[in-house]
Amino acid sequence: MRWLSTLAGVGAVALIVWIAEVVFNDASPAISRYGVSFVWRQAWNPTAAGGVGSFGALDFIYGTLVSSLLALLIATPMAIAIAVYLTELAPRFVRRPVAILVELLAAIPSVILGLWGIIVLGPFVANHLEPALSSVLGWIPLFSGTASPFGMLPAAIVLTIMALPIVTAVTREVFQATPRELREGAYALGATRWEMVRMVVLPVGRPGVVGAVILGLGRALGEAIAVTQVIGNTTEIKASLFSPAASMAAQIASEYQSAPTPLNQASLIYLAGILLVISLVVNLVARLYVRRVTVR
Repeated sequence: MRWLSTLAGVGAVALIVWIAEVVFNDASPAISRYGVSFVWRQAWNPTAAGGVGSFGALDFIYGTLVSSLLALLIATPMAIAIAVYLTELAPRFVRRPVAILVELLAAIPSVILGLWGIIVLGPFVANHLEPALSSVLGWIPLFSGTASPFGMLPAAIVLTIMALPIVTAVTREVFQATPRELREGAYALGATRWEMVRMVVLPVGRPGVVGAVILGLGRALGEAIAVTQVIGNTTEIKASLFSPAASMAAQIASEYQSAPTPLNQASLIYLAGILLVISLVVNLVARLYVRRVTVR
């Protein structure tokens, strides 16, 4: 058992190293041509430079980070509220069915969510949500521009739906693990239920909530199919959330099989390498934060 466990652990590490080696080796033509400047280049034109192409990652990095962070900004408070309701407020006979229904969101295939985004969410956003936001907050660049069924905002909402069950499930487990003695001690000191949640459950569960948010971020960063269907796939950077955009995963999924040149294919793999690095760095920072908070 000891050797099998050790082999499994070493195998997991070796798999990560192997994936990284394959990705960066296949991306070497683009790395040799553009170097680190690929990260802040905005050009993405497969037919430029005499058919060889000109490529850069900045548009896709911007779309990936903005859509993912916006999704987490919406999903995190919703997930915490749902978890608090299920662990502290809901009647006992309601908790299990509601928890199952929330977690079932994770079972919906991403292509179906993307199709729902095209048929239902996109028209609703273009005809109702974005005009309402523009009328109230149009003076802010984020909420200015022409309403569109495809863009950063629909993509962020779809990613919110995909990240919500993961963040909610982990957060609920964390809140349930709060020691009963701490809850009873808060009540004994005269705290109300909300004060007990605010002063005991939330602080104790903070490291776990951070871990849950990072899991949700990992889901949002790597999602391709659903984002491809609703984000608009336009390689440009605009401040408005109403404008079409592009993400790294969506670009790889939509263009890799039809890449006309080896440099184009290598540039797409370079995008995959950047996405891999971002995911690893985010997880490393989260683990360091959780460890620091736990030690305190």
